[in-house]
Formats: sequence, C-alpha cells, structure tokens
Amino acid sequence: GGKRMDREPVEVCEVSVIHEDVLTRVKEKMPDEEPVYEVSELFKVFGDSTRARIICALNIEEMCVCDLAALLNISQSAISHQLRLLKVSRIVKSRKQGRVVYYSLDDAHIGQIFAMAFDHVMEEMEG
Repeated sequence: GGKRMDREPVEVCEVSVIHEDVLTRVKEKMPDEEPVYEVSELFKVFGDSTRARIICALNIEEMCVCDLAALLNISQSAISHQLRLLKVSRIVKSRKQGRVVYYSLDDAHIGQIFAMAFDHVMEEMEG
C-alpha cells in the first residue's frame, strides 16, 4: 500500500494555557537528551527497506551473506555494506564457523521492536 494522504488535520490549542502540573510530571520523567538521540539514530537505521528486510530474515534465523543475497535478490556486496551498518549500530552480530560468517540479531529487543512495528502496521492495514 502507498502512503495515505487522507490524514486528519492537526488540532491546535485555541487558548494558550500552560498546565504546570503536567509539565512538572513530564519533565521529571523525560529521559536525558543522549539516550533520546541514540533511539532516534536506531530508528534511522531501521528506516531503510533493505535493512528492514535483512532484520526480518534474521529475526527468523541466522544467515550468511550468500543466503541473504539469494533470499533478497541483492548483491553480496550490497548485503555486506548494510550488515556493516547494522553491526556498527549493534543491531546484528556475527560469528565465524570455518570459512562462513553467520549473522543474527544482536539481542531479543531488536526482534521485539520489529514485531511491535509489524503489529502496528498490520492493524493499520486491516483497519
């Protein structure tokens, strides 16, 4: 499905009222800027469809570059390039067995984040 252009207009406050109690509660619980920046960077890495497809595949089973290239119908060099970015971002890890390097998701959180994103998208598509 393409992008939907029939989005609701954004509601704007008609009066300028600052709710001090709300501000105080939220300020106390807001994380520092550094982790927010890191989360933003993580989502940037997710924001490429080739990387997203690699993550989907590795969420099912660990795979080597050759298998990923065959599965996604992309050159091994393109897969390697994306895997390097994913590894630097600690989204994937690798292990060597003989002459083959196998890639897998770095931890369960990555799979969970992706599964939640898919749940959200599927709800939108069904709704």
